[in-house]
Amino acid sequence: MPVETKNVETLALHGGSYRSDPATGAVAVPIYQTTSFQFESTDHASRLFALEALGQIYTRIKNPTADAFEERLAALEGGVAALAVASGQTASAFAIFNIAQAGDNIVSSTDLYGGAWTLLSQTLKQFGIEVRFVDPVDPENFRRATDAKTRAYFAETLPNPKLNVFPIREVADIGRSLGVPLILDNTATPIIARPFEHGAAIVVYSTTKYIGGHGTSIGGAIIDGGNFDWAAHADRFPLLTQPDGAYHGAIWTEAAKPLGPIAYILRARVKLLRDLGAAIAPQNAFQFIQGLETLPLRLRQHNENAIKVAHFLAKHPAVSHVIFPGLQSGESRRRADAYLKGGYGALVGFELKGGVEAGRRFIDALKLFYHVANIGDARSLAIHPASTTHQQLSSAEQLAAGVTPGYVRLSVGIEHPDDILADLTQALAQAEVGGSARKAA
Repeated sequence: MPVETKNVETLALHGGSYRSDPATGAVAVPIYQTTSFQFESTDHASRLFALEALGQIYTRIKNPTADAFEERLAALEGGVAALAVASGQTASAFAIFNIAQAGDNIVSSTDLYGGAWTLLSQTLKQFGIEVRFVDPVDPENFRRATDAKTRAYFAETLPNPKLNVFPIREVADIGRSLGVPLILDNTATPIIARPFEHGAAIVVYSTTKYIGGHGTSIGGAIIDGGNFDWAAHADRFPLLTQPDGAYHGAIWTEAAKPLGPIAYILRARVKLLRDLGAAIAPQNAFQFIQGLETLPLRLRQHNENAIKVAHFLAKHPAVSHVIFPGLQSGESRRRADAYLKGGYGALVGFELKGGVEAGRRFIDALKLFYHVANIGDARSLAIHPASTTHQQLSSAEQLAAGVTPGYVRLSVGIEHPDDILADLTQALAQAEVGGSARKAA
């Protein structure tokens, strides 16, 4: 039986139905490294394929290692079910494809990770799905961009790299009044943000980041909050409420009723994952389970270190501006305090007075920080988004996403804070030396 608790530290270790392996008694979740699963009988196989029962058929669709990870992640997030997939980008794409098709549109926040912006602004066009970008500074922008063909709102809780917390409740309430669900990418703020408690319908993750935490595995997840009534808005969601020819006319909102409020995630699994095949590898699912078990502890240290880094940078003479939720004011700070509990996240952005060249000298001088295109590692990481993660965007699109030419983003790790600050100190000195030498010349 699942452990009854709402405490994330316990859920990270005990969430879901897995207690031990029934065959061996193993406490750790085994890696079921297999493509296929033996059926009990022809009748059993028939019931599985007809969706009269849920079970193992083929690892592309379902795998016991992934099952354990999905159940634990759903319990930790406060959702009803989850689907693990091959990457965070897959999670974002599937979350939209599951309810939108050619001729439909979604309304998205402008404040996005560069890869997500490209997916939404360019790739979805090939499938006939329009994306309307709006500035979340005014939540009413979402209402203004909504029409009868709008299938979802999409945003990031803590946009990377802009780092202005999204107005979750405000936009979710607008969407629910119109029959439009909010899909929220919570990658940068697991545990410290609780999107379902503020009205989000679907949460997506790049589990590659903080959930994995060790830079070893690529993966993603979609979590169904079970709190959106798809059938009540049948005209908006024909993919869930009208007969599906791929399953002999199954209507997902009806087919899911014996299983609970999981019509959305059920279709994503048996339709998108089956047909498009972006399955998570059992080995990676196992790695993410290990990451989940220490996630609350790691996040505590990430958050404590990030606050120290932000305050250090804010006082440094070489730094012109620091971007960090805990240093913001006005409406941005109100949202940060309303939606982030126990910390402000581990991402810190800043501008050097010396501009682009100073930023390059700074990154090249780092010794402890790794220069990589990732966030959420236990290790401290640094990058220059304009020339890397957001390079494919136009100058105007970069600015809309919060990327200026001299912007540097740090993903603060769990090393001792004194060592993190020492590395920043010496790298900033190198950035300043270069600028002084140029002035002298």
